[in-house]
Amino acid sequence: MRVQILGAGIVGLSVADELIRRGHEVTLVDPSPGSGASYAAAGMLSPAGEAWHGEEELTRLGLSSLGLWPSFAARLGVPMHTRGTLLAGVDAGDVQQVERQLAVLDLAGVRYERLLRRELLAREPGLGRVAGGAFLPEDHSVDPRAVVAALLDRLSPLVEPGERQRAGVETNTVADVTVVATGARLPAPYSSLIRPVRGDVVRVRTPERIERTVRAWVHGEQVYVVPRADTDEVVIGATSEERDGPLLPTVEGVWRLLDSARRVLPGLDRAAVVEVTSRDRPGTADNLPLVGPTDEPGVVLAAGAFRNGVLLAPLIARLVADHVETGVVEAAVDPRRFSRDTRSTGDSWT
Repeated sequence: MRVQILGAGIVGLSVADELIRRGHEVTLVDPSPGSGASYAAAGMLSPAGEAWHGEEELTRLGLSSLGLWPSFAARLGVPMHTRGTLLAGVDAGDVQQVERQLAVLDLAGVRYERLLRRELLAREPGLGRVAGGAFLPEDHSVDPRAVVAALLDRLSPLVEPGERQRAGVETNTVADVTVVATGARLPAPYSSLIRPVRGDVVRVRTPERIERTVRAWVHGEQVYVVPRADTDEVVIGATSEERDGPLLPTVEGVWRLLDSARRVLPGLDRAAVVEVTSRDRPGTADNLPLVGPTDEPGVVLAAGAFRNGVLLAPLIARLVADHVETGVVEAAVDPRRFSRDTRSTGDSWT
């Protein structure tokens, strides 16, 4: 089939790669490939670390996509950081939050190790004042910029620099299907299905060796510290604010990130700040992605992955390709779940 994809972030590129592998003809439309949320993302492949009450379907999807990542990364020639993830709580209240996450993992059947302070320090000697936590052996990470670069190396001849039709979906007259993967801004009539959620991320270089991703609760604040495999770069993130305006980090957001990160890993005091980035994540009303057909014939959404765009990219690619070929839809992420709701109340998409 002939497929036009609007948007060349990690999701749109992954969809394109999967469709081409299956023998379809693909074009991508994006004025600035890989410059959106993919550029800022830390790249945690962390369905266990993201698990939370009421989001069991999202955990299930994340675990399914995690299983696709080893072969996906190997095909692209991109290394995965596979030393696992530490969950940590700085005080007793924070450890209670960790315990709440572990209760979700018990229900999902996800493996973990509960750790005391001394056991956390044995896994990550640079940790500071932590009271307890857990080890998530299957939660890994990858560098999203490296993934996007590898995909663009394969697909750049297929990318057209035109606008991504933000005012509306203008389907290519020679395409059988148009896939909308435009991140935090969907074109009409689907724009109301996504809410942009701003996130600030800090990148530093540090002489201190950090072996594993650390996801921590710090006096009620969440922070993650993600080391890049075989480099001295560390990604610290991320704020979460529903605000408009230019994509510029705020002093308060950056201060909160750095203050929380240095409490968890005091050696970061000596790190050099090399980049501060702000991007919008594509959130949905139920925090589940939008993957599948719309009420408009020939238009398919691949959007709304929120905090999990990197993790879910290979699964979204597979779901889109399966739908294009067979019409099958994963019910949990069917975009029409919202259109049915709006029809019942008389509201429009927008």
